[in-house]
Amino acid sequence: MIDKHSESEELQPNTILSYAKDLPNICSLSGLACTVVAIYCSITGLYAVAMIGMIWAVAFDWADGLIARRMKGRTGDDRAFGGQLDVLIDIVSYGVTPAILLLSYGNFELIYLPGAFLMIAASALRLSYFSTFGLAGGQSYTGLALDNNSIILVAIFLLEGVFSQSIFSVILYVSCIGLAALNVSQIKTPKLSGNPINVSILAAYTILITALYGWKLV
Repeated sequence: MIDKHSESEELQPNTILSYAKDLPNICSLSGLACTVVAIYCSITGLYAVAMIGMIWAVAFDWADGLIARRMKGRTGDDRAFGGQLDVLIDIVSYGVTPAILLLSYGNFELIYLPGAFLMIAASALRLSYFSTFGLAGGQSYTGLALDNNSIILVAIFLLEGVFSQSIFSVILYVSCIGLAALNVSQIKTPKLSGNPINVSILAAYTILITALYGWKLV
């Protein structure tokens, strides 16, 4: 006779905080910490620090996947939990953060609200589509992957000192709308984050961006 009590105990999932000890999830949460810094600095006008936070969030995002694929002994639950955590953090890092950056640089004027909404809405749609259908042909994303939002915006923001605030706010607005449109488009883009060579390129880019914006802070 099967002991129903012991069976129910075996089916109980691990505690929530137990997944915080998983190394890939630690990476994901480190990226989220960088995102929180980026949001705070965007609101307070410390845009150089915000850019550094945004690019490091991407670096940690890419690192968690690389670590997860190389780790042995991870269960199906570990992988499923990590995947869900990634999706939730992605919408904050690549949707909410650029939206707040746009609002802040536009002095929170009402005209920037539609752009902020479109950034977040496109991110939600993009992630929902990916969660439902996965990679196209098992190799390519449908629509521009969301991490490109931050990779591109931190480069565009280097022009901030070249133009007046009024002109650059238009450039930033158009850039955000363009990225949102690409996020939900039917274009096929390769999955870059799983390739160690691409990870090395991103690492070099992250260091370069950090140095350039760090120089602006001096």
